[in-house]
Amino acid sequence: MKALRRQEPSFTDSESQLFEAKRLADTTGFMSHDGLPEESEGPNNLTAYRDARVLVRLVQCPQCSKPFQLPVTLPCGHSMCRTCLPAPMTRTNISYPATPDRQLGIKCPSGGCGQEHSVGDVSIDVTLAKVLEAVVTEVQKCQPLFEDTPTILQEIRKQEEADLSEKEKEPRQPDPQILHGGRLLSTFALAAKGDLAYTSEIIYKSLSPIGDDYRNLDNTLLDQLREAAHKELDCHVCYNLMYDPVTTPCGHTFCRRCLRRLLDHSTHCAVCRRNVQLPPSLDRQSSNVRLVSLLMSLCPDVYQARGEAVAQEESAGIGELDTALFVCTLAFPSMPTFLHIFEPRYRLMIRRAVEGNGQFGMVMYNRVQAPQGDLGNIQFTRYGTMLQILNVQLLADGRSLIETRGAFRFKVKSYGALDGYTVGSVERVEDVSLAEEERLEAEETTAHRPLPQDPDVQAALATENGNTRDRSRTQQDQRPLESLSTSELLRIGMEFIIKMRANSAPWLHQNILDSYGPPADDPAEFPYWFASILPIADEEKYVLLQTTSIRQRLKIVVGWIRRIEGQRW
Repeated sequence: MKALRRQEPSFTDSESQLFEAKRLADTTGFMSHDGLPEESEGPNNLTAYRDARVLVRLVQCPQCSKPFQLPVTLPCGHSMCRTCLPAPMTRTNISYPATPDRQLGIKCPSGGCGQEHSVGDVSIDVTLAKVLEAVVTEVQKCQPLFEDTPTILQEIRKQEEADLSEKEKEPRQPDPQILHGGRLLSTFALAAKGDLAYTSEIIYKSLSPIGDDYRNLDNTLLDQLREAAHKELDCHVCYNLMYDPVTTPCGHTFCRRCLRRLLDHSTHCAVCRRNVQLPPSLDRQSSNVRLVSLLMSLCPDVYQARGEAVAQEESAGIGELDTALFVCTLAFPSMPTFLHIFEPRYRLMIRRAVEGNGQFGMVMYNRVQAPQGDLGNIQFTRYGTMLQILNVQLLADGRSLIETRGAFRFKVKSYGALDGYTVGSVERVEDVSLAEEERLEAEETTAHRPLPQDPDVQAALATENGNTRDRSRTQQDQRPLESLSTSELLRIGMEFIIKMRANSAPWLHQNILDSYGPPADDPAEFPYWFASILPIADEEKYVLLQTTSIRQRLKIVVGWIRRIEGQRW
């Protein structure tokens, strides 16, 4: 970059303009609820000359005010430089998942957020980093072409961020600077030097001897920046301009709709193949605020057209009864279900499923005639499991034996009939986010932590000999469910299985284990495995399909175990 000359120019000819800019800087709130200035929320048809300050703010870190360096986007959608992240702190009372990166957390420094984010959810925002790299490259190309184009820049800071004079009545504004390259390039250069606060405004004054305001230079640079940035803003799934971009914990960004479809089939990122622990609906996942602003600012017409196209595609199938429902038994996600198909109507249903995507919904008979929400008192339960057909064995008389595995849970929104079998419109049921799961565990275990002076607790903590240790473990396990950590709940379930196998419980016969596999050591799957083989009423197990917290399902399972233990003794 060319050495920037600096002097103390006179603002005699624009004193009124300077006064007005200062007044606006002192009285206007520039920050919006999501950390971006209001004027950059969704501007259309930005011009480089008029909106130079708005455009440069799009690539500034709200924490250090410099152009992004190794930007990260947090789960709340806010972005900042990686070096601007606060120091990580140890998170307490979280046992699931017990990975090292989730045991550390940071408090979001973005204004109005304040959420605690796991370090495991914080990675370099690959798309935003590439956009910034493209911007810097174009700026460096243009700098030699924009020599001898001096412009005075006067930064106008907000009152709470400006130094006050001795009388503390008026903010002391920074000294004016002379930079080159028109408004857009000189504003970027000022930010790169660290001399432009994120919320500040700027007054410009051209020093061209011929009265040139360098508007053409600004327009040329903006066109080049648009073209360069546009190449980095395409989705890796649909290869169109991103619409409503969502950034995964691994740092890759996709259209919200594209990411939903990916997560319907796999939990791995389409780019790096890292496991993405996000609910497939993404209903609780924030959009990438900074990329949305860039898209709406640099290419508003194309972005609007993409939105209209997406809305049209999404509305095409609304209200259709497009899911076949087999009213039969209880099934669980990730667990096998074996079926003997003999009724003609269900033969047709299975044949159509095989010819299609291989899926159909399984719902249980409503034997107790319990009302099913706004569907009323219907013959089947409202919650079910989508089954994926794995194997079909056709018999000579037309019957078939099929092997399926649970894919996901759903709730029936409406239903009807097709060729004798039930069809419905369903919506997917998902667990709360991993961050919410951790928060629930921390809150419950903290609120129900036993007092050390409690005699029962003291006895439970005693470890003088083997008998005392066994008694200690038993007493600990009898504490209120809310006081047990998620890992303790899982341990109780696993130890119960070991004990029952040692006692040769018939429901743990080897043939059953051959069908359902060994006990799942994943807290998310163990309740479904346990419920699949436990000989209790399906109506009791059904509550697991409605529960959206892993921890809550484990508490239900441990409640069953305590009841069984009580009956045995």
